[in-house]
Amino acid sequence: MNPDAEIDHEAPMPVYQQLVEILRARIERGDWAPNRQILSEAQLVQAYGLARETTRKAVRVLIDEGVLFTVPGRGTFVAER
Repeated sequence: MNPDAEIDHEAPMPVYQQLVEILRARIERGDWAPNRQILSEAQLVQAYGLARETTRKAVRVLIDEGVLFTVPGRGTFVAER
């Protein structure tokens, strides 16, 4: 998916999955280097116009896949490949 893509609420793909693909594309493009923090949950909500739970679900998918990791009190970071 295009890293600059916008969320399409009418598309058959669930909104959280669209965000997963956008974030993955941004990481692959190099917007966020390994061990660097991504946007905060609040910033993602604002940037993509999504509900907090939707954003949280998308980030959780990438954490579960090992693409991202969290540091309590610090934020969410890109994992080493």
